[in-house]
Amino acid sequence: MEWQDEGIVLGVRRHGESSVIAEIMTKAHGRHLGLVRGGRSRRMQPVLQPGNSVSVIWRARLDQHLGNYQVEPIELRAARLMESATAVYGVQAMAALLRLLPERDPHPHLYEALGIILENLHDPASAGELFVRFELAMLEDLGFGLDLARCAATGSQRELTFVSPKSGRAVSRDAGLPWADKMLVLPEFLADGSKQSAEPDSLSEAFRLTGYFLQRHVYEPRGIDMPDARSGFIQAALKALAASS
Repeated sequence: MEWQDEGIVLGVRRHGESSVIAEIMTKAHGRHLGLVRGGRSRRMQPVLQPGNSVSVIWRARLDQHLGNYQVEPIELRAARLMESATAVYGVQAMAALLRLLPERDPHPHLYEALGIILENLHDPASAGELFVRFELAMLEDLGFGLDLARCAATGSQRELTFVSPKSGRAVSRDAGLPWADKMLVLPEFLADGSKQSAEPDSLSEAFRLTGYFLQRHVYEPRGIDMPDARSGFIQAALKALAASS
């Protein structure tokens, strides 16, 4: 078995004296593990840093085997990603999200989104908003997508202000006001067709929204805790966004 692909390094763990097992989000083969012989060498260590884009060749005798990676650099952005707390936590938080997906299950749109976010983690005006949208895409791919396009009660696409915590569907202002204290807020920048940018308050509400459904549908049923990197990213993103406003 052999294939060639491009990918983004999510992490590595030591294996033996000089090798590592690399976890790479590939474009066509999903989140895929492989052994990199000599992965702890001076030449390979800078390449196998989280956030770097690489070209990989994977080989194994049988498809179900771990297999071996041959890795070559495409874009080494890890050093730049270490320059801000938003980027450091962002890389860790996205890797944790992608580990919720079945291994070797292709998600090319998530791969593309990951690359876009990595290029914008230095910009607080866009990093938080992009990350929230990444979480929404993750919920969709895990089978728990939110319907934010029209009101669950009236079918209207206007003044969508709330999200039902039970159904994950948007609710208009008039239909939701009687139960406002039980509803989740739908930030305006997440509404379909909105040209509004995220602000600290609306971004905080957006993270509360995605966090609620991730906890309810993903983390709690699996008996695992929400990763600390997510809260670290949220704090860093909100602080940076407030400072730049």
